[in-house]
Amino acid sequence: MKHQQEGRESIRKKMIYGSRRWLIIADDFIHIAVALFLLISALVILGRTALHFEEISTHSILSIINDVLFVLIIMEILWTVIRFLGRKSFSLGSFLIIGIIAGIRRMLMVEAHMSMGGEVSTEKFYHYMMEMGLSVATVFILIVAYVLVSKLPPATE
Repeated sequence: MKHQQEGRESIRKKMIYGSRRWLIIADDFIHIAVALFLLISALVILGRTALHFEEISTHSILSIINDVLFVLIIMEILWTVIRFLGRKSFSLGSFLIIGIIAGIRRMLMVEAHMSMGGEVSTEKFYHYMMEMGLSVATVFILIVAYVLVSKLPPATE
């Protein structure tokens, strides 16, 4: 009876080990597909951005800056996926950098809308200022968080 129970336990462990192994392979496959899509997206955006160089204007330059910062965000996410595939520890710093870049990108776009919009109503001006203030505060908080996180000792696995 004890031998039969040990045999069932051994089969159960083999099934769990085999299932776990296939799930890890599927997880890696999905992460590789996500990484490829991120890379392709970044390349497509850069290709589209190159078209803005045909006509040099304030609008095209702002579009270039916006697109390049968006590609930086995509590349930071890609780097996080690559680190995960290498079984390296999770990096909070990468997500803080993504937030900082996104906040700066938003501030640049708000400023561009303000300067290119011509006559701005008082209500619209207050809306822009509120959005700018929130973006500045967010970026400041994320920078402080990044500095604090970077001073922490590296995580051990």
